[in-house]
Amino acid sequence: MNKIFKIQEKIINLIYPQTCGICGKINNKTICSKCNIQLKKQEKMSTLTKEELKENSLEKEKFFEELIYIFKYEGQIRELILDYKFNEKSYMYKTFVNFLLKNKKIFENIKKYDKIIPVPISKKRYKERGYNQSLLIAKEISMQISYETNNNIKLELVNNCLIKTKNIIEQSKLNKEDRQHNIQGVYTLKNGSILTNKSILLIDDIYTTGSTVNECSRILQQANPKKIGVLVLAKD
Repeated sequence: MNKIFKIQEKIINLIYPQTCGICGKINNKTICSKCNIQLKKQEKMSTLTKEELKENSLEKEKFFEELIYIFKYEGQIRELILDYKFNEKSYMYKTFVNFLLKNKKIFENIKKYDKIIPVPISKKRYKERGYNQSLLIAKEISMQISYETNNNIKLELVNNCLIKTKNIIEQSKLNKEDRQHNIQGVYTLKNGSILTNKSILLIDDIYTTGSTVNECSRILQQANPKKIGVLVLAKD
C-alpha cells in the first residue's frame, strides 16, 4: 500500500510540481526551508487538560479530556489560517499537517487515538466554501499516521457520525456568552455504536472559547467513548 502511495505521489508531482503552501514557490516539500524556519519561531506546542481549561471558561463542564495545539492564534499564523479557511486556499491543509506531525510530542499523542473526527460544517457553509477545512486536516492526519507507521496504527477517519443540522451565525462574529448559546442544538449523533469504547480525536482549526469543540464533544459522549481529545492548529 505504501509503495502505491509513493508511486501516485511521484506521478502527481510530475504533473503538478510541489510548491510551498506558505510562499507558493516550487519546492519538493509542502513547506520550504525559509517558511519552515519562520513557522518554527512561532511554534508554541502545548497540551492542556480539561481542568486547566476550566479556569478561564464560562462552561462549567468540559466534555473532552485534553486540548492539543501547536500555535498561538496571532500574527502570521492567524493570517495563514484565515487565508486557508476563507480565501480558497484549501491546499494549505497538507502544509499544516506535515508541520504538525513533525512535532514528536504531537505525533506520539495522536497515535494513542482510534478514531479521528472533524468538526462538521453545515451544507450551506460547505456549498459556499467548497470544502470543510477541518475535514481536510483530519483526512490527511489519518493517512499520514498510517503511512508513517507502516499501517501498524489505524487512526480511522469518521465523517458520518457527528452531523451539523443547522446553519448558524459564525462563532467568530459573536462574544463569549453568545457563542455558548449559538452553538447549542446544532449537532446530532449518527452511527454512534462505532465510537463506543473508542478514543476519539476531534479536529478543528482554531480554539477560541472552546464552545464549538465542547458542544461537539458533549454530543459524542452519547456514544460512550473511552476518551475524547481535541486537536487544533492554534489557540487564541
